[in-house]
Amino acid sequence: MTSALTDIIPLDWALWSKSKPVLIRPLLGGLTNKSWLISADNAVMVLRQNSPISSALNLDRVTEAQVLKLADRAGLCAPLIHYDADYKYMVGYFVSGQHWRADAAGLTSLGYLLRSIHGLAAVDGYLDINEKAASYWRAISSDAEFAADLENLAEDVASHIQDAKALSVGSCLCHNDLLLENLIAADDGGLYAIDWEYAAMGDAFYELAVIVEGHGLNEQQQRLLLTEYLQRPLTSDDWRRLYHWRVIYAYLTVLWYAVQWSSGVMASAKTANDIVQQICALRTLMKIEPI
Repeated sequence: MTSALTDIIPLDWALWSKSKPVLIRPLLGGLTNKSWLISADNAVMVLRQNSPISSALNLDRVTEAQVLKLADRAGLCAPLIHYDADYKYMVGYFVSGQHWRADAAGLTSLGYLLRSIHGLAAVDGYLDINEKAASYWRAISSDAEFAADLENLAEDVASHIQDAKALSVGSCLCHNDLLLENLIAADDGGLYAIDWEYAAMGDAFYELAVIVEGHGLNEQQQRLLLTEYLQRPLTSDDWRRLYHWRVIYAYLTVLWYAVQWSSGVMASAKTANDIVQQICALRTLMKIEPI
């Protein structure tokens, strides 16, 4: 093991472990942070190092720490061990399990998880779409080949933001990033959410839109998820709300990748091409009438 790898273990490890942690291996898959599997106190843990461009990505680490304590007490996340007071890293127990599946059982359990998350106490952080988009825009290079297309897209998305706000019925605490890598169908039968760095108060239908878009759910799957979550028959307003938030989420996603490209973290021709493809896909989505 190289000295570079041993330096992964925080110097203040004694705050949360009786024995000095041992590095097992890096965990792959994260696009924002770096995570490592470690061993300490006869347990397997996950050490996550927060991204150095957290500010550019508009990540609120103070709110994340606050939310994690709530989720931990409710048994909705991997058990929390420590969140660094300087917000540079966090440690939690490793949860053994499989990726979540979007079948009938999986959608039912996800609907229950969402109701549980959205029922947690309110926190200080709030997802302001215009503010988040503005933060992303400040970090995006104006010299990017896709910059003009993004600017044109922003004008068209503005009406969807207005319509989504008009249909809103209030805010609740949301995870806001329940993609495949952040859902664990644990061996104990529970469904857990990890990586709460985008958690904030916001519209529940943004959360639903993240899941629909992020997992590519078809109409039947969407209907089952919404019905399980809402615990009532769906209305036309439900579908309209979901549609507008799907557009908004897709827009924020392409901005997120543009920030990563501009920062140099993903400054490749492939990423630039992916951004162009995402813009085209969003244009197509905006032409579809809600169900």
